[in-house]
Amino acid sequence: MTLGPSIAERLNRARADLRSGVPVVLVHAADAVLAAAAETLTDARLAAMRGLGPVALAVTARRAATLRARAYDGDIARIVVPADADAGWIARLADPAGDLDNPLRGPLATIREGQADLPRLAVQLCKTARLLPAAAFVPVADAAGFAATENLTVIDLPGALPALSGPAQLNPVISARVPLEAAESGRLHVFRPEDGGEEHYAVEIGQPPRDRPVLARLHSACFTGDLLGSLKCDCGPQLRAALDQMGAAGQGVLLYLNQEGRGIGLANKMRAYSLQDQGFDTVEANHRLGFEDDERDFRIGAAILRTMGFSQVRLMTNNPAKVAMLESCGLKVVERVPLRVGRSHWNSGYLDTKAAKSGHLL
Repeated sequence: MTLGPSIAERLNRARADLRSGVPVVLVHAADAVLAAAAETLTDARLAAMRGLGPVALAVTARRAATLRARAYDGDIARIVVPADADAGWIARLADPAGDLDNPLRGPLATIREGQADLPRLAVQLCKTARLLPAAAFVPVADAAGFAATENLTVIDLPGALPALSGPAQLNPVISARVPLEAAESGRLHVFRPEDGGEEHYAVEIGQPPRDRPVLARLHSACFTGDLLGSLKCDCGPQLRAALDQMGAAGQGVLLYLNQEGRGIGLANKMRAYSLQDQGFDTVEANHRLGFEDDERDFRIGAAILRTMGFSQVRLMTNNPAKVAMLESCGLKVVERVPLRVGRSHWNSGYLDTKAAKSGHLL
């Protein structure tokens, strides 16, 4: 029996370290780098990293395009960090908040030679930690000894890739009756990932039979819309309308998935909102931050539905990507049920962009 963490648990530990400003050691065969999140890097730790060698900054190709930096590695760019640059310089390069105030940041030198697998892993860890997808890194020798001396988390690339690319392994924790305004027959199910990450929820209305298509919605958490009643999106109205329809039908399942801001997290969503105030649309804002249009993983919803015993759904959505993802996960979508509510003068541009650029059927 082993008491140590699995690779999934170790990855979650690495994300927590990066969020706290603690670097991690990434290893692939004989190569190793020390990586730190650009957003949480301090001058003291940057100075310690420089003691190991020249520091570089890995950013996504989306962010590199805004910075006019060459992404020789395809999906990422490795930018040379000048010897006199401080942690603030790195943070400003990663964060587009001041781009319009400082439009000329270059020319930025980017690295062409060598392997990019470990810097790519560092960026992916920052992204899944809900940080800006940018990481400072420096090669290290004797990775195991160095990590042991500094008490740092070590991630081995070959072991990490399956865990990062595969669907989350979820376990049911508890369910209990919760009478709702939309339906007194409500029941809340809690599901917890095996890596100890964010929990996800299923709201079950009535007792839908498991051998028939269930009226279902995959709803991504939206703190501003669901809780505060924000007018910038249609999330709150969609949440309430879905529950109302399920209550009227007497049965249904609403999955409440903790994938705020299309999977980039609340802080980055607020960064995107700030960029929208500068004139960028929702997709452009995500790209300037270094993210794709949509970073959510709908396989989580498919896994919950299967765990609850459902194999067929009538899916309440305007997003064809949700239909395609559920079907690719083995669930049969017998009907797409439109959910067109919540349009106002505040969010009409946002909804139009979702239709034009993300294929939503509005």
